[in-house]
Amino acid sequence: MVKILHMTSEDNPDLPSLSFFVALETQVWQALVDGGAEADLALLAPDFLGVYPSGFASRQDHADQLKDGPSVLEFAVLDARILTVGPDHVMLSYQARFARPEKAEERMFVSSLWVRGDQGWRNVFSQDTPVAE
Repeated sequence: MVKILHMTSEDNPDLPSLSFFVALETQVWQALVDGGAEADLALLAPDFLGVYPSGFASRQDHADQLKDGPSVLEFAVLDARILTVGPDHVMLSYQARFARPEKAEERMFVSSLWVRGDQGWRNVFSQDTPVAE
């Protein structure tokens, strides 16, 4: 059983702040805007698992969406919050608003599990849930 802890950086000085994790997540989104597969890969753990409306995705699958260039035109990370699930595991959850090339704006609730390791913080899991209209 996983014990869920909810702490802030004030409760645990070793835990980065909400803004730290929003900045990391923003780097992932910015890689999608820039078409930066290398930047995307650098932020994802080797065993990354994405769970999306389209199915499961590996780290390489996530980066492969950029093989023809940017996959996102613009984005916003809204109403973010963190949930600590261990000393080196933080779940960032938020609402994403974004636009893909030649498509209408989309909204998703996103949860991303960030894990601290030898290479720093890496995203090991992400799940997108479409916002109900």
